[in-house]
Amino acid sequence: MKRLGVIGGMSWESTQTYYRLLNEEIKARCGPLHSAPLLLWNMDFAPITRLQAEGDWAGLTTMMEQAAQGLRAGGAELLIIATNTMHKVAADVGAHVTIPLLHIADATAAVLQQAQVRRIGLLGTA
Repeated sequence: MKRLGVIGGMSWESTQTYYRLLNEEIKARCGPLHSAPLLLWNMDFAPITRLQAEGDWAGLTTMMEQAAQGLRAGGAELLIIATNTMHKVAADVGAHVTIPLLHIADATAAVLQQAQVRRIGLLGTA
């Protein structure tokens, strides 16, 4: 099992949902005493919301790239971003780290294709 790097803290409520679901899935697949091998980089949400309001996506990208590099240095073999909005910078973040970044849209598309869903409605950040 690969060690997952989680960029979280945007908000902590979102991160706790990802953490819980990841561990529930590992428990279901591997048994009741197993948990997900992961590293968490918990961002301070206040500066992020300020930069979002200012439209400073370059600054946000830099922050996310630093988090991704820190997780990679800590032993993460795969990255996820534990929030929807910050996937706006996922392509740039993924391009600046040597491990794969799983994009929420790719994971969603895979599940929808497997279920043969052809029409969906999504809510998200513009």
